Amino acid sequence: MYASSMRETLLAFVYKQSFNSDTLNCKRPDFMPLIGYARVSTEDQTPLPQSEALQTAGCVEIFEEHASGGNRARPVLARVLERVQTGDTLVVVRIDRLARSLSHLLEVIERLEAKGAFFRSLQDPIDTASPQGKFTLQVLGAAAEFERALIRERTKAGLASARAKGRVGGNPGLRTKDPAALRKVRLARQDGYMERLNETAQDWVPHVRRLRPDMAWEDVLRIINGPLPPDRHWTQSRLLRAVKAYVRDGFLPDEVLGRAGRRETDDRLPAIVAAIKGADPDITLQAICDRLESMRERTPRGRASWQPSSVKMLLERAERLGLISSESAHSQM
Repeated sequence: MYASSMRETLLAFVYKQSFNSDTLNCKRPDFMPLIGYARVSTEDQTPLPQSEALQTAGCVEIFEEHASGGNRARPVLARVLERVQTGDTLVVVRIDRLARSLSHLLEVIERLEAKGAFFRSLQDPIDTASPQGKFTLQVLGAAAEFERALIRERTKAGLASARAKGRVGGNPGLRTKDPAALRKVRLARQDGYMERLNETAQDWVPHVRRLRPDMAWEDVLRIINGPLPPDRHWTQSRLLRAVKAYVRDGFLPDEVLGRAGRRETDDRLPAIVAAIKGADPDITLQAICDRLESMRERTPRGRASWQPSSVKMLLERAERLGLISSESAHSQM
C-alpha cells in the first residue's frame, strides 16, 4: 500500500509539473516517426492490446516480443534499437514493458539519445523529447524499482514464514523428483531454447552447414561474428551447444560435429577468404577487407589493415587449392 501510494503521489507531482509554463517541453518537430514496442512475459499472454494502443497512437511500425522484462538480452528489442534512426521515437504502453530496472531503462534511453532518437510512454507522462520528460522518466523509474524491491522483500518474508510453519511451496512433482514432472520441465526448457535459437538461425546455420568440418571452430566463429554487432556475437561454447541441439533434432547433419582436419598454415587465410566469398558471391574485395578487419585477422605480412590486392591474391590461391570455383573467385573483382 505504501509503495502504491508513493507512486501515485510521484505521478501526480510529475504530471502537474509537466504543465509548468516555464518548461519548454512542447517544442518538437512536427513529424517524428513512431516505432512501437510491445512485450509480454509468457507465450500464453497476448501483446494484442498493447499493439492496438500503439497503432492508435500513430506508430508506423510495431514490434512484438515474448520475453521476461528482467532479461536484458531480448532479440526483438535489440533489433528495434538497431532499427531506430535519428528523429525516430520509440513508444511503449508503459515503461515496465521496456525495462524492469532503472539501470536498464536509462541504458536504453542513452542508446536512443546517442542515435538522436527519443522515447515515449503512453500511460506515463514521459517524452524524452523534452527536458521535463527526462526528469519524469528518472522519477518514475526510481519509484517503480523501489516498489518492486518492496514486493520482493514481502515475498521473501512470506516464504520464510511459510517454511517456519512447515509449508513448502513449489511443484510437488519436482520436490519428489517424479520422472514425469522432471521430463515435462526438461521438455519445456528445450522447447524454449529451440525457439530462441530459431530466431538467430540465419546468422550461423548456413555458415556451419557450409564450413564444417573442413574449417576449425575458431575460424567458423570469427566468420559468423564478422557481420554481427557486438551485442549479438557468439562464443564458441554457445555455438557448439546450439549446433549440437540442431544436430540432435535433425536440422544439421552429424558430420558438422566431426573433427576438423589439419590445415597448413599457408592455407588458412585462403580458406577464410573463400568462405566469406562463398557466403556472398557478389561481395566486393573492399567489403572482404572490412570483414577481415572486423574479425581481427592479420594479413599474410602480419598487418592489421587489409588491401583489396591482398584479398585478390588470396582468392586466386583459394582457386588453385580448389576451395572456390573460378567463377566465384573472379566475380566482382
